[in-house]
Amino acid sequence: MFYPRDRVELAHTVGTLLGKAAVEPRAAVPKAIIAPHAGYIYSGPIAASVYALLAGARARIRRVVLMGPTHRVPVQGLALPAADAFATPLGEVLLDRDAVAAVTMLPQVIRSGAAHALEHSLEVHLPFLQTVLDPFTLVPFAVGYASAAQVAEVLDAVWGGPETLIVISSDLSHYHPYRDAQSLDRRTADEILDLRTDITHEQACGATPVIGLNLAAQRRGLTPRLLDLRNSGDTAGDRTRVVGYGAFAYYEGRDDER
Repeated sequence: MFYPRDRVELAHTVGTLLGKAAVEPRAAVPKAIIAPHAGYIYSGPIAASVYALLAGARARIRRVVLMGPTHRVPVQGLALPAADAFATPLGEVLLDRDAVAAVTMLPQVIRSGAAHALEHSLEVHLPFLQTVLDPFTLVPFAVGYASAAQVAEVLDAVWGGPETLIVISSDLSHYHPYRDAQSLDRRTADEILDLRTDITHEQACGATPVIGLNLAAQRRGLTPRLLDLRNSGDTAGDRTRVVGYGAFAYYEGRDDER
């Protein structure tokens, strides 16, 4: 529903999106990113702008912590899947057993196959990750009703070092007229860059994992950077009711330290 079913077509689509992404020469590799999760025709170019930054760490990043909002099944806390792997037309991605075992000790983490079965907010990121990284393991969370502190606690448990990338899946505003959405999303982007922890679901459907990342970033001294801010009216949709998309990269240390 969100990307091509055929392996060759999917690989070509993702490769083309990444090829069109403008990346500064010798750009630093982020510790964490926020990227959108709509159909590739709508949000693919925005997602590609941040995924293209990972090329310099292709062999270094061995584990991806992926958090996205639940759209279909209510969840109290953060849900891990019941499966041992995720599959896309580009192949399988195994779950990281050690990380899963570590976080299941936390009271806000549950197992729920139902929460993941029809959830797109996580899966749509995998073809990008499978393209820009060598084989990696996955720690995927479908995030439901949780506080920023609960999300940050989970992130702390799996933070790791340079081998671990954190990916937060979120679109921005939904179904506003084009100009209104631009204004709303610009304000939300500024709040994300300020590491605010009071961003709402009206501003971003993945607000809960976003504010959890922001809280962890405050504590760990990460600096966010906005890479792209557009909406479906800029890519492939009409401008009467648009969905907003943003791409953000979080770096360890201040800008003047990189």
